[in-house]
Amino acid sequence: MSENCGGNCSSCGEKCEKRDMHIKPHEGSRIGKIIGVVSGKGGVGKTMVTTMLAVETARRGYKTAILDADITGPSVAKAMGLTGRTHGTPDGMYPLVSSAGIKVISVNMLLENETDPVVWRGPIIANVVKQFFSEVLWGDIDYMYVDMPPGTGDVPLTVYQSIPLDGVVIVSTPQELVGMIVEKAVKMAELMNIPVLGLVENMSYFECPECGRRYHIFGASRAEEAAKAAGAPVSAQIPVVSKLSTASDHGLIELYEGDWLKNLTDSLLCEK
Repeated sequence: MSENCGGNCSSCGEKCEKRDMHIKPHEGSRIGKIIGVVSGKGGVGKTMVTTMLAVETARRGYKTAILDADITGPSVAKAMGLTGRTHGTPDGMYPLVSSAGIKVISVNMLLENETDPVVWRGPIIANVVKQFFSEVLWGDIDYMYVDMPPGTGDVPLTVYQSIPLDGVVIVSTPQELVGMIVEKAVKMAELMNIPVLGLVENMSYFECPECGRRYHIFGASRAEEAAKAAGAPVSAQIPVVSKLSTASDHGLIELYEGDWLKNLTDSLLCEK
């Protein structure tokens, strides 16, 4: 098998036996469903969606975790209000646990100062992602969300090949350029034989607090159209709400109120 193999044999001319490249979680962990949250570019609110989905899941009584695979741009810990460093034993590392019981691992938890830049080359970053999955003592987890780095480069490829994802949720905004980039993210998931479970259109509209009228300040919504094109069974729309960004900035995302992701969460958890 070529070292550049993407796992898709349909267009490959090489004769080789397809093998499972997925790594196993730590022997002290039992992880149920694993869902990646992806975006074609940065700045669309991928981390906010990841944390909101985790909060929705935990509120329903499930044991929930977040693996922050965005090594050079980690922000999950801050949104969840987690500070300090992880600790380890000869058996492995331990994730930090939020006030709502959500287990989180992020590269900031390994740094002496959370503002220190991560100036590492691709192979090192990829190995850290693998270690977060295989060397962290996650314990008993029902649903794990993987906050993936934006784009279709080396680290997202490592996640797809190494972590046994059950599917991905794609995050976008209404702009046409971003819509084009979403298509790239969809095609990468298809190439890796990973189903698209849902599509979230962030910053979809602004709702006037006085009259309730909706303004599509970033262009008309294309959530349903994009979800259909991606083969996603569910789409969701999150409006421009200053309270959400404020909650993320102050580590209070677990306190957010809103039902924008209810149907998507129902679908991910196979609930009605």
